[in-house]
Amino acid sequence: MTPKRDPQARPQAMEVAGATSQEAIAKALRLLGVRRDQVIIKVLAEEQRGLFGMKGAAQAKVRVTLKMATARNTH
Repeated sequence: MTPKRDPQARPQAMEVAGATSQEAIAKALRLLGVRRDQVIIKVLAEEQRGLFGMKGAAQAKVRVTLKMATARNTH
């Protein structure tokens, strides 16, 4: 039997895409409702410019993990 998950529980980590890595980070922080100093950020992919430097060829992607979540996993 699997334990029931609290629907109000905050996710411990998430991957978010954005036009730039900074935009993706800001979006993840807003979704998690935390400050930048409360998370570990890993850039998975930088944005890629299109032909002639135009935006939008590929979005940036980041993984944001709550620091408390990583502390729990190491003990």
